[in-house]
This record gives sequence, structure tokens and C-alpha cells, in this order.
Amino acid sequence: MILPEQTNHYGTLFGGEGLSLLAKTAFVTASRYARADVVMAGAEGVRFIAPVPPGALLEMTGTVTRQGRSSLTVRVEGTAETPQTGARQPVMQADFEMVAVDGSGRPTPI
Repeated sequence: MILPEQTNHYGTLFGGEGLSLLAKTAFVTASRYARADVVMAGAEGVRFIAPVPPGALLEMTGTVTRQGRSSLTVRVEGTAETPQTGARQPVMQADFEMVAVDGSGRPTPI
């Protein structure tokens, strides 16, 4: 649920908060997929499709779209739901490059 303290001066979800939620979802998705420690190598295609008001339920979904030797791409999509009506709308998305690393922080095979 989006809380008032997560909003900007327009009364909708602050973009920095949205980006943080996208990145955290990418991290969890990549960690589960690789079963290893992961770090973010990059992000691209960040899109805020529609404003998200306080009180909206935000569902974040991460999907691995590419796997390399030690890296993978995670597409993250956010969908907002109005609790009173159940209406759902895509509101944000981004692609993240994540890399599996060993205890020394060096890339390791997935």
C-alpha cells in the first residue's frame, strides 16, 4: 500500500520511491533465480506509466527475461489496484541487469 509519506508534492508516489521498489523487486527476483548473491549492474527502460495515489495497493512482479553466464536481465512491472473497486492499472516498469557474485564480489556462474 502506498502511504502518504511516499508521495511527492503532487500527492502521488514519488518517482524515487517507485524506482527503489522496482530495484528491490529486481534484487529479490534475481537472488531467487540465481540462488546466489547478486548486484545491480544497470537499469534501463524505466517508465512511470501512470500516477499512483496514496492508498493504492501496488503489486510488483519480476520476471527473468535473459540469462547469461553470470548475469541476467529482470523485467519488473508494477500494477496499482484501487482497493475499493478492484480496478487494476499498470503504473511502472523497468529492466535491470543483475550479476551473480561470489564472496569476493567477483562474477560467478549462475
